[in-house]
Amino acid sequence: MTTTKFLLPESDIPTHWYNVVADLNNPPAPVLTPDGKPVGPDALSAIFPDNIIEQEVSQQRWIPIPEPVRELYQLWRPSPLVRAHRLEAALGTPARIYYKYEGCSPAGSHKLNSAIAQAYYNREAGIRRMVTETGAGQWGSSLAFAGQAFGIDVRVFMVKVSYDQKPFRRSMMQTWGANVLASPSLETATGRAALAVDANSPGALGLAIAEAVEEAAGRSDTTYGLGSVLNHVLLHQTVIGLEAKKQFELAGDYPDMIFAPCGGGSNFGGVAFPFLADKAAGKNIRLVAVEPSSCPSLTRGHYAYDFGDTAGLTPLMKQYTLGHDFMPPSIHAGGLRYHGASALVSQLYNEGIIEALAVPQLATFEAGVTFARAEGVIPAPESCHGIRAVIDEALACKATGEAKTLFFNLSGHGHFDMASYDKYFSGDLEDYSYPEEAIHAALARLPKVG
Repeated sequence: MTTTKFLLPESDIPTHWYNVVADLNNPPAPVLTPDGKPVGPDALSAIFPDNIIEQEVSQQRWIPIPEPVRELYQLWRPSPLVRAHRLEAALGTPARIYYKYEGCSPAGSHKLNSAIAQAYYNREAGIRRMVTETGAGQWGSSLAFAGQAFGIDVRVFMVKVSYDQKPFRRSMMQTWGANVLASPSLETATGRAALAVDANSPGALGLAIAEAVEEAAGRSDTTYGLGSVLNHVLLHQTVIGLEAKKQFELAGDYPDMIFAPCGGGSNFGGVAFPFLADKAAGKNIRLVAVEPSSCPSLTRGHYAYDFGDTAGLTPLMKQYTLGHDFMPPSIHAGGLRYHGASALVSQLYNEGIIEALAVPQLATFEAGVTFARAEGVIPAPESCHGIRAVIDEALACKATGEAKTLFFNLSGHGHFDMASYDKYFSGDLEDYSYPEEAIHAALARLPKVG
């Protein structure tokens, strides 16, 4: 019998997170104020505790994982590395396909890796109330659980289109004690302004971020938690790739290509960053970020300074962006509906170290169904983007006869996304390629730095 799952003992849960900043060819571009001045750590203290800010600006290669965080990780970590034998057979490919399954966490996705860390550090700083945003609900669910574990009240601004599409994600958050609001809401000046422009606004991650940041900055007892984009979030997610490297040793194999969905970047960074050192040392490995063609920040965006939120409340980060007021269509991969990408992911893409591609919505659901029927796991719509790219590469291997090793991060299950699958089966989903003129219009409104 061939081995399907490559499992590590709990003692192999990583003891340190890996900070890719230590190994970049060039230092990260500074975070700026709108007038072009560098933002110091003190400027972030209105919304983050000092211990999180220290991680955000750290250049240390290895950051110790606190024992209380590792103990909670034990609920599901190390997550399995799975050889997708049945998918390989279904595709008739000589490629070897592996996936890291993060959907076995209590919240059902990789987002819990950072939520637990952020809740822990906030508790250590004396914080008892956090506010955040969520797109598809995976991050909101994760912070709700983590807040419950560490005695922190959590309030979530959930992008309205996902709030309506994914009611059971709301139920998860409420089960873990969180207060959930549809964004844009009437609770903030940012939300009220958006509703004044469009009373039926579907919302966007940038808008929900603005609401959450506004509330955190306006209350001395409240901090902000972010589920992607920032350096400390991608840092926490590197437990995925660090475990995977050990598991590939067990498998006696090594990936030729790594794929992961990419919205803000936590999923991609978490699985790919630990392999970058190997690439820098001469290993022939390709790292591919996969985004929706309807929200193509890396593949069609502009590398420039931009706000992380719609209202311009955050500092300016150098990133691939479609413009901070870009309003993506209401696709069902809500976690990927973000106007920009992580500054670290963006820098690596700009330097040609990683790759990116965009895939359409219908093709991603087709790939998700193919995967589910072969492997049994129903993937989240976000995860389907990585699966689409892997299947396409596996079919290319079938055509050429190459036996590549393909690896992707299955970032979460789709058990709360079945309404989206229903729409796919009924033919009610459509592809949407964002018009070039709309992208140019949004990019024209980028802030003029300095």
